[in-house]
Amino acid sequence: MAMSDVNITHPQLLLSIVKRLISQVIDSSSLSWGTRVKGFGICFVLGFALSILGSALLFLPKGLTLFAVFYSFGNILALSSTCFLMGPVNQCKKMFAKTRIIATIVMFLALIMTLVAAFALHKRALALLMVVIQFLAMTWYSLSYIPYARDAAKKCFASCVE
Repeated sequence: MAMSDVNITHPQLLLSIVKRLISQVIDSSSLSWGTRVKGFGICFVLGFALSILGSALLFLPKGLTLFAVFYSFGNILALSSTCFLMGPVNQCKKMFAKTRIIATIVMFLALIMTLVAAFALHKRALALLMVVIQFLAMTWYSLSYIPYARDAAKKCFASCVE
């Protein structure tokens, strides 16, 4: 249905069309499994590549700002890649589930603070610290999807500290 076919004088009809379009976009089942896997792979690889590129740019003049932007947006892309597999609404529900909410909040706060440290405060050490926290929070978040992975990570860390 083309937009010229929509009669704007009927707000209920327009609202119905908008709701239908939004539900199609949000509903992950509207994409084939192959398309979802391709979307996941592309976003994940691009996110990883941006993070690596950001790390390489760190050592250039004015590289701190580029590093913060590329690394943070790489993490956002990598995290968003799973939206293709489970849908954005389901992804958000799982991100803020009881087992993941702390890792999710810490990751987003560290991401924001990375950008603040780089752009507003111009503190290289703080930006690097926030990137480390981003990495650890993202790792902890990712481990929550693998049964018993967090327990194994805790035991491994405890054995290294002893």
